[in-house]
Amino acid sequence: MGDLPVGREGVLAHQHLREAIDAGWIDAGGFKIPEGNIQPASLDLRLGEVAYRIRCSFLPDNETVDRKLRGFIIDELNLHNEGAVLETNRPYLIPLKERLSLPPGVRGKCNPKSSTGRADVFTRVITDQSYRFDEVRLGYRGGLFLEVVPLSFPVRVREDLSLNQLRLSVGHGNLSDEEIRDFHRHAPLLFCDEQPVGPDRLALANGMFLSLDLRGDQTRRVGYKARDNAPLLDLTRERGTAPGTYWEPVTSEDGDRIVLTPQKFYLLMSREAVVVHPGLAAEMTAYDPTSGELRTHYAGFFDPGFGFDRQRQLRGSRAALEVRAHEVPFMVEHGQRVCKLTFERMLEQPSVLYGEQIGSKYQQQEETLGKHFILPIRQAPPSRPTRRPDEQAPLPLLDLGR
Repeated sequence: MGDLPVGREGVLAHQHLREAIDAGWIDAGGFKIPEGNIQPASLDLRLGEVAYRIRCSFLPDNETVDRKLRGFIIDELNLHNEGAVLETNRPYLIPLKERLSLPPGVRGKCNPKSSTGRADVFTRVITDQSYRFDEVRLGYRGGLFLEVVPLSFPVRVREDLSLNQLRLSVGHGNLSDEEIRDFHRHAPLLFCDEQPVGPDRLALANGMFLSLDLRGDQTRRVGYKARDNAPLLDLTRERGTAPGTYWEPVTSEDGDRIVLTPQKFYLLMSREAVVVHPGLAAEMTAYDPTSGELRTHYAGFFDPGFGFDRQRQLRGSRAALEVRAHEVPFMVEHGQRVCKLTFERMLEQPSVLYGEQIGSKYQQQEETLGKHFILPIRQAPPSRPTRRPDEQAPLPLLDLGR
């Protein structure tokens, strides 16, 4: 494969991923890689035929995953046909169907799919002779293995289900904070109340911060909290599950705030709407305040085209945020920043964009529930005091002490 742009750095686009498959960089042996699994800037990876229940997580370091795995297997589950049930808070390791044979200048990174994170299923990829999760080193040749730990609900999975994604890159195309600000001046990346956030009001620190919407709809519903002792969640079904036995609504109290219960899983929504323009890819990264009391976002890739339309009528899409407090109750307020987006250049604009004829599930989303659940009817947001057209909405942000 010699069609990558020479002298450029960034993320491989949809057309490059197709060429990489044809060239054998990504291979699934006797299994064909479905065209629908190739996203604008990532590839959906598929579960293989078997899942191993293991007694602990591990990293292979200087060994292969297969060799190190042997000492940790408790049980072997067949993922054919109806698949298998994975219990909560137990680690499983599943060989993926795709294998890599990357050239020396190409590296990879993996992340859970958004629907995986929203179901509170913790996943991370392991590769041979590696001491880091989700990182695929330059020129890697070998298999991919997915660690899966359901945290809130027992889940059913089966062969060919995609729980995570792979992104391939050449060099380092990350945008600096000043580059993000300059890009935003010419093509807005962030909107609040359907207006571009002023470039000087972007909160930047090795990425662009997002804050919480804790005003919600007319009922003050701002999101959901996972219920205890919920029934089995079938991850092989889309929009077929009523959410009531899995989620309880979360409403904000006076002052537009909520108190997070320790170790409980919440689905909340960002206040701002994001646009990932065709020449960029983005990744949501977890943000831990220095108190260490909050973990946000377990799933991270935002493909080119998220919140974007060519007619510029769409003012971005809001981000669903997966939140868990740690050891003590933790209060969060409307407008408090809780996570950030980092941006990376694409090698070229993708031949298809997120939301354009590829079945994207979360374009223009107003609900945090994932694709497995029937979506409730959302009430209109409460009325707000009117502002003059030239008056920007305030954007209260948590002081990080920088």
